[in-house]
Amino acid sequence: MLHRRTVGDVMTEEVITFRPDTPFHEIASLLDANDIAAAPVVDDEGVPIGVVSASDVLRHETGMPDPQGQDGNDERAWGKARARTAGALMSSPVFTARADWTIPRAARELRRRHVKQLPVVGDHGLLTGIVSRSDLLNTFIRSDVEIRGEVERDVLGRILGLEEGTVAVEVRDGAVTLRGHVPEPRLVPVVVGLCQGVDGVVAVDAHLAAARAD
Repeated sequence: MLHRRTVGDVMTEEVITFRPDTPFHEIASLLDANDIAAAPVVDDEGVPIGVVSASDVLRHETGMPDPQGQDGNDERAWGKARARTAGALMSSPVFTARADWTIPRAARELRRRHVKQLPVVGDHGLLTGIVSRSDLLNTFIRSDVEIRGEVERDVLGRILGLEEGTVAVEVRDGAVTLRGHVPEPRLVPVVVGLCQGVDGVVAVDAHLAAARAD
C-alpha cells in the first residue's frame, strides 16, 4: 500500500510549553522569541491542559475580551484579560491530535475546532509534539516532479507491477494525466484511486485502455 503521511511525520517534536504558574511576562517573551502563535500548557505529568495564544496575550495587554466571543461569558473573558499566569490565561479544554492520524483527519479537526494548531499526545495523554496548519499544508505543497516520481515508482511499479513505459505520467500543478495501457479493464479505476491517494495530487485524468492479448 501507499505510505500516507501522518501527523507524526509532519509534527514539531520540540514544543515550547508553559506550566499553569508560568507568569505573563514569560509567556509573552517565549511566544515572541520563538515566533510562535500559541503553546500548550501542561501539568506536572506533561499532559496538555490548555493552550495560550498570542491573541490571549494581546487581549490581556489591551484589557479587552475576545471580540468574537470565543472566550465564553463576559466574566470569563474579563478574567482572562486580568490574568497573571498561564493557568488563568489559557483556553481549555484543549483539543489534541494523535501521531497516527492521517493528514486529512487532522485538517478536518483543525477546521471543526476553529484552531490553528493541535498538541499531539501519546497513549497516556502525554505531549509528544504539536501540529499546525502550515505543517499540514506543506504535505500538499509538493513539486510535480515529486508527485510524478511517486506515481511511477510506487503506484505503477511497486504496487501494480507494470513495466516501465506502459503508462506515461504527466503532472502539472498537482493534476496527474495518465496515458497508456493496463493488463485488464478493471485495473483502470484501481490506478486512478491509487493516484488520488498520493499526497499532493489534486486531480487524476486517466486515458487508459486494456492491453490487447497477443
